[in-house]
Amino acid sequence: MASQAANLWVLLGLGLAGILIMTRKFKKAVKADFGAFVERLQLLPPPQPPPPKAPHPLTGLSFAISDVFDINGFVTGFGNPDWSRTHELASQTSAVVCALVEGGATCTGRTIVDDMAFGISGEHIHYDTPTNPAAPARIPGGSSSGASVAVAAKFVDFSLGTDAVGGVRVPAAYCGVLGFRPSHGTVAHTGVIPVSASLDTVGWFARDPSILRRVGHVLLQVPFASQRNPRNVVIADDCFQSVNSGDRVSQAVIKAVEKLFGRQIIRHENLEAYLNSKVPSLKQFASKKSNGERKSSATNLLAKVMHTLKRHEFKQNHLEWINAAKPNLDPVISAQMQGGPEITDSNIENCHAVRNEMRSALNDLLKDDGILVIPTVAEPPPKIGAKEIQSEDYQIRSCSFSSIASMSGGCQVCVPMGFHDKCPASVSFVARQGGDRFLLDTIQSMYASLQEQAEVATKSSTSGNAISKEASAEMAKEKGNQAYKDKQWQKAIGFYTEAIKLNGNSATYFSNRAAAYLAMGNFLQAEADSSKAIDLDKKNVKAYLRRGTAREMLGYHKEAIEDFRYALVLEPTNKRASQSADRLKKLFP
Repeated sequence: MASQAANLWVLLGLGLAGILIMTRKFKKAVKADFGAFVERLQLLPPPQPPPPKAPHPLTGLSFAISDVFDINGFVTGFGNPDWSRTHELASQTSAVVCALVEGGATCTGRTIVDDMAFGISGEHIHYDTPTNPAAPARIPGGSSSGASVAVAAKFVDFSLGTDAVGGVRVPAAYCGVLGFRPSHGTVAHTGVIPVSASLDTVGWFARDPSILRRVGHVLLQVPFASQRNPRNVVIADDCFQSVNSGDRVSQAVIKAVEKLFGRQIIRHENLEAYLNSKVPSLKQFASKKSNGERKSSATNLLAKVMHTLKRHEFKQNHLEWINAAKPNLDPVISAQMQGGPEITDSNIENCHAVRNEMRSALNDLLKDDGILVIPTVAEPPPKIGAKEIQSEDYQIRSCSFSSIASMSGGCQVCVPMGFHDKCPASVSFVARQGGDRFLLDTIQSMYASLQEQAEVATKSSTSGNAISKEASAEMAKEKGNQAYKDKQWQKAIGFYTEAIKLNGNSATYFSNRAAAYLAMGNFLQAEADSSKAIDLDKKNVKAYLRRGTAREMLGYHKEAIEDFRYALVLEPTNKRASQSADRLKKLFP
C-alpha cells in the first residue's frame, strides 16, 4: 500500500521532457474533486523556447482528459473495471494529448466517463456519479461527465472529452460551461477508444471562450485566416418554442446579434419543416399511427437514426469483447446489445442516406458564413436517480438537437446562458462542416454580449409582477396545448408544468396535464392531477372524466363510476360520461 501511495515517476515517451506523476486513485478523492477524476497525474510540457521565439500557445493552462485517451504506460479504463482488467498498458500517448502538452499545457488527471463511453446521463453503476457543480441534485450529463465537472468546478482550465451523439455538448449544457464539438474528422482520433467511427469526435470544455478558441487553434491545425463576421444567423424558432426557457434565451441571442452585427443578418426558420423537406430519407424511420400521422418530430427522428448508427458501430467495435469477457455493463448498454431491434444492411444504408442529406441540408441553409442557433438540450438535467434516465425516450430526447451537427458532420458550440428554474440554461451555435475556426472566432466575439443579454433577460423575468406571471402561464399552457395536438405528450407535460409553476391555482392547467399523462399511460399522475383540478374547481367536468378514466385503468372501478356519474350531473348530455358509466356498471354491477 505504501508503494502505491508513493509518487511514480515515469518517462512519458512523448518525444519531450515530460514527467508523469500519479498521486491518488479515484475512490480516495471523490468528495474532494466532485467525483470527476479517475486518477490524478501530471503530464508536464517541454521548456519554453528562448526569446525572441514566442512562448507555447497554451502556456500556463491546465487540463484533464476523459478516460478514453491513451497515456503511455497506463491502461485506459473506458469507464468499466472489466475493460481495465482485460486490457494491456497503452504503448503510446494519444495524439491530441501530445499536441496539448507540446503546446504548453499541463495535464493534471483523467476523468470519469459513462460505462464504455456509451451513455448520455453521466450516472454510473461502477463508480460514484460525478457531482454537477451547477446543480448538485441533478445529473452531470455524459458520456464525458467527469471532464465537464472538472471544468465547472474550476479544477482545470479546460478538458478533453469525446462526442458522438452529444457526449460533450449535453454535459456542457447540464453543468453550465462551454463545450465544443468540432467537425467530424478534423481532429486526430489516434489513441482514443472508439465508440462510433462515423460520429466520434474529440471535443473540449472550458469556462473562457478565449481558452476554448486557443485549444481549437492547437488541435484543429487550421491555417491562419483573418476573422470574419457571420452574414447569416438562423434562429430555429420552433425548437426554442418547444423548450421551457427557449423564448428568453432566443431573445437574448437576437439582441446580442443585433447589437454586434445588425438586425439584417437574422433569419427565422421552422427547422422541423425545413428538415422534413430537405431530408426525405427521414420518413423511412417514422412510426405511423393508424391515421397515417407521424408521431415524432424531425429532430427526434434524426436522433433515432443517429442512435441506430451508434449502436451498429459500437457493436462492430466491442461486441466481440463483450461476448468474450462478459463484463458487468450498464443496463442501457445491455438492453441495446441484447434486446434492441435488429439492424439490417438496409437500415444502415438508410442511415447513411440521412447523413448525406443532412450534410447538404445544413450546407444549403448556412453556406460559408452562416450559423444556426438552437437549444442545446430539450429539457433541464433530470434529478439523480430519476427513472426516466434509463428509458429509450430519454436517450432520444436528450440528443434530439445534438443530432443536427452529429448527422451533418458540422461543428457546434454550447454556450451557457445563466439559469432557469435553478438549472443551467444554454444555447448552441452550429456551423457547416469545416467552419470550426469561424465558429470559435464568432463565439469569442459574441460571448460578452450574450452573457450581458442573458443577465438582462434573467433580471427581467424575476422582476415581473403577478399579472405577467399569469400571462406567462397562459402562454405556457397554449404551448402545451399545441404540443398535445401534435401528440408530443412529454413536451406538453413540460409546458403544463411550467404553467403550474407560474400559477398553481388554475384547475385547467392540472386537468390538461392529466390528459397528457393519460396519453402516456401514467395513470397515477393523471389521477393526482385530476384530483387537484377538482379541488380547485368542483365543476370541472373534464377533470372528473379524466380522473374516472385513470381510476378505471388503475382498477378502482367503483370510484371511476362515481366520477363519471358526477360528470353527468354537471353535464347531463355528456355522451362520454354516460357511456363510460353504463359500461362499468354492466361489467362491475
